[in-house]
Amino acid sequence: MSDATDNQPRRSWRERLFAGLTKTRQQIGGSVRSLFARGQVDDELLEELEALLLSADVGVEATIILIEDLRQRARKHKLQTPEAIQSAMVDCLADLLQPLEAPLQISPPADSPFVIMVAGINGAGKTTTLGKLAHHFQAAGHSVLLAAGDTFRAAAREQLQAWGARNNVTVIAQEGGDPSAVIFDAVHAAKARGIDVVLADTAGRLPTQMHLMDEIAKIRRVITKAEATAPHEVLLVLDGTIGQNAIGQVKAFDKAIGVTGLVITKLDGSAKGGVLAAIAKQCPKPVRYIGVGEQIEDLQPFSARAFAEALVG
Repeated sequence: MSDATDNQPRRSWRERLFAGLTKTRQQIGGSVRSLFARGQVDDELLEELEALLLSADVGVEATIILIEDLRQRARKHKLQTPEAIQSAMVDCLADLLQPLEAPLQISPPADSPFVIMVAGINGAGKTTTLGKLAHHFQAAGHSVLLAAGDTFRAAAREQLQAWGARNNVTVIAQEGGDPSAVIFDAVHAAKARGIDVVLADTAGRLPTQMHLMDEIAKIRRVITKAEATAPHEVLLVLDGTIGQNAIGQVKAFDKAIGVTGLVITKLDGSAKGGVLAAIAKQCPKPVRYIGVGEQIEDLQPFSARAFAEALVG
């Protein structure tokens, strides 16, 4: 099923990224351009820029680094035009975000699927992300199987089954029961069917719910029992509208299940996209994908420079 009509060509992923980050860009980019219009990097500009970056959830540590980097570039290159200063700001931000740019490489082991475990808090967009990932991997030529490991919320199972039908992908599901058992069965089913990728959903949970954090740690252990080398990727889905709260989530889930990559959702509805800079300094994990819209193709691999350009304008 396509989200574009036959008469409406799809926009490029850069166009979708630019459109999706409109709110964050209005928070940062528009104000930045007005600041840079004076054509000089002085103390007054840097103080205003610092306040602006903090308001966009860039974080104190990352803000200090960006301000100092811009100051040094301005001195070294004698920046005196708004365009030159704005370009330098893009470079500063892109350099800061570059360590987060690490595309997910799918390489199934021999006779076994590549198992991706997906976690996050309630409402972060996990199930929708799973459906979009299934579409993405199929488009890349991989066969996919979905495991409905959220056995507590019936709507989650039904939603995942709807995505499975949409993508013509099998969904292994049970009503109630042990989520570990569902995912265990899914991994073995994928082995038997020669499936390339297993996408394992898990129930949403808060890091403060210790019994549920213990449960998700158990799920990870059971996956390893089903396939000794799995999970091969542990994705944490983060709601891009929550700002600095994302830092605590990354640290808590990483402690429980060993997060290997992030998916940042809902950036199209947020003025807090700057939190990626805070993540880069406080808890760096590869950002595998970002969500910049509701369409199935709006889940895109993360590009540090494209993201910086979309933020600053």
